[in-house]
Amino acid sequence: MGALNDVEVITSREVPLGGPRAMTVRRTLPQRARSLIGAWCFVDHYGPDDVSRTGGMDVPPHPHTGLQTVSWLFDGEIEHRDTSGVHALVRPGELNLMTAGHGVAHSEVSTAETRTLHGVQLWTVLPEHARHGPRGFDHAVPEPVRLAGATVRVLLGRLAGHSSPVTTHSPLVGAELVLDPHAEVTVDVEPGYEHGVLVDTGPVVLDGTRLAASELGYLAPGAARLTLANPESRPARVMLLGGVPFTEPVLMWWNFIGRSHEEIAGFRAEWEASSARFGQVEGYRGRVTRLPAPEMPTVRLKPRLSPPGSGDPSAWG
Repeated sequence: MGALNDVEVITSREVPLGGPRAMTVRRTLPQRARSLIGAWCFVDHYGPDDVSRTGGMDVPPHPHTGLQTVSWLFDGEIEHRDTSGVHALVRPGELNLMTAGHGVAHSEVSTAETRTLHGVQLWTVLPEHARHGPRGFDHAVPEPVRLAGATVRVLLGRLAGHSSPVTTHSPLVGAELVLDPHAEVTVDVEPGYEHGVLVDTGPVVLDGTRLAASELGYLAPGAARLTLANPESRPARVMLLGGVPFTEPVLMWWNFIGRSHEEIAGFRAEWEASSARFGQVEGYRGRVTRLPAPEMPTVRLKPRLSPPGSGDPSAWG
């Protein structure tokens, strides 16, 4: 094994999903210490949850702008409905990717058949050239790729000689890796990307740094390969996320991504007014018809990321 890369460890915080009565998720992005990894701007990790005890997932219709949602399950099943008219089931090993573009709304509900719910919900921010585009929805079933010591499924981008059929709007990689017991695996990665490794079941050792379950290890651009080791006698699972550093200013508030305070305030007003920008979700039968937007903050929202030379890249919006 060559020289080890420096690893920044990001711990998760617990957040209620869809309101105070909803299930709890563990969020590693965004945080004050780091807002983005490439265009990956949001990382939620949940489960394994006993649905009979927690009630499962029931997120009423809610809006999005300027992003793509990446839904990936390890266990369970989620019913997705959106304002493009898409009605789909999210199942383990199947990628569901929704493009918000100009505006979309959707609901997410675990199915009656689900006993255990376990997975990740991820967002990528859309670059300027794509963020005002149409809504969209893609489904793919990544082929399992066997490496010495691990099985890889490539959700987005390219890894281990395999590519996802799903189009992204900025250079990205997203993959699930399941490590064999006591295995050590070295993976070639794009040196121009920054990378994050989220541990689902662990611990896992990333380039000599031990990461516990629900922790995320961050690697700055420059690494041409990374090494993952499983010290345990059972399989370990991680999500590898990476991309070219995103240099556009990003303002992220509630479920909206925009570029200015005024734009975000406009999105909120349109959602509250049931604007055609977001449309109507048909068929949702949950506890409320839609999630109301929270009140705008009393201070001006600031970008989470600024282009080089234009401000503090760690600014928090």
